[in-house]
Amino acid sequence: MSRKLLTLSLTAALMGAAAYADTPQVAVDIVPVHSLVARVMDGVGTPDLIIQPGASPHEYSLRPSEAAALQNADLVFWIGPDLTPWLTDTIETLAPDAAVTTLLEADGTIELEFREGSLFEAHDDHEEDEHGDDDNHKDDDDHANEAHDDHKEEGHNDEKADHDDHSDDDHDDEEAGHDEHDHGDHDPHAWLSPQNAMTWMNVIAGQLSAADPDNAGAYFANAAAGRAEIKVLIGEVTATLDPVRDGRFIVFHDAYQYFEMDFNFLASGAISMSDASDPSPARIAEIQDWIADQGIDCVLAEPQFNPGLVATVLEGSDAQTGILDPLGSDLEPGSALYPQLIQNLSTALAGCM
Repeated sequence: MSRKLLTLSLTAALMGAAAYADTPQVAVDIVPVHSLVARVMDGVGTPDLIIQPGASPHEYSLRPSEAAALQNADLVFWIGPDLTPWLTDTIETLAPDAAVTTLLEADGTIELEFREGSLFEAHDDHEEDEHGDDDNHKDDDDHANEAHDDHKEEGHNDEKADHDDHSDDDHDDEEAGHDEHDHGDHDPHAWLSPQNAMTWMNVIAGQLSAADPDNAGAYFANAAAGRAEIKVLIGEVTATLDPVRDGRFIVFHDAYQYFEMDFNFLASGAISMSDASDPSPARIAEIQDWIADQGIDCVLAEPQFNPGLVATVLEGSDAQTGILDPLGSDLEPGSALYPQLIQNLSTALAGCM
């Protein structure tokens, strides 16, 4: 190689290294959000993951490498304190100068309030569905809100009569346990809405472009391509779920209502609350009775939590069981993870039916 060519090669290598060094350092809280950020950064840089696959985001102890990633971050993307309250002070301490984006608060994000109680559908709503009231079923938000309100206002007395062993003391215990797990106003599992994922891709591209304007074109092109991929995914998931929409299922913890709303397929209840805290004996008994009385087809476990609780709930029941993984803990982190995560949810749900 001539001296001139060698000089040009070295110059190009140094310029490439300098450009990569100028790429913002990005830290992301959970695997699904990391996947969205990785898709937007494709070909430009790689974000750092703070909470490792397989770990519950509700409680987590940072490793030194994860703390260092936060400390070095120029940008931080996270769901917000409703999911990881312990991370609030950590970000303020380790990344005080970073641009922090709380996705649950981003413009255009669909936010759903927490569902209270273990059961999500009233008896009357189910009977209407069986008699062909499809119009209510097609109205996602109205159906969910009416079912929840009917359960609280009309179904409570019927359930109290059906569950004589669910005493006032049991209710007090449940409420006391709930108070120990304070949460914000909204369910934080918002990444399970592909609609939110598409919104967030543009938010992520905008934040990255503000920090790195030289690569703004790449960020927004990647976001557009990612949104197109998710639109295709929505069609595929809808086709997977359509044949089993008459089935009824219960989830391990109340983490899936964003997915349920996006695809108009509502769970009938949850063994545990949204923060995955241990359910009270009264709540378990209520779920067991509901499975027997309503002919629940499927009870879904999760890899992060105690499978013994699902086995207890299923005692004496013919319901099938399967596994939903809202975090994609068995998938390889990266840009391809998010579509696979959503597809896996639909496949597991359909298979369990």
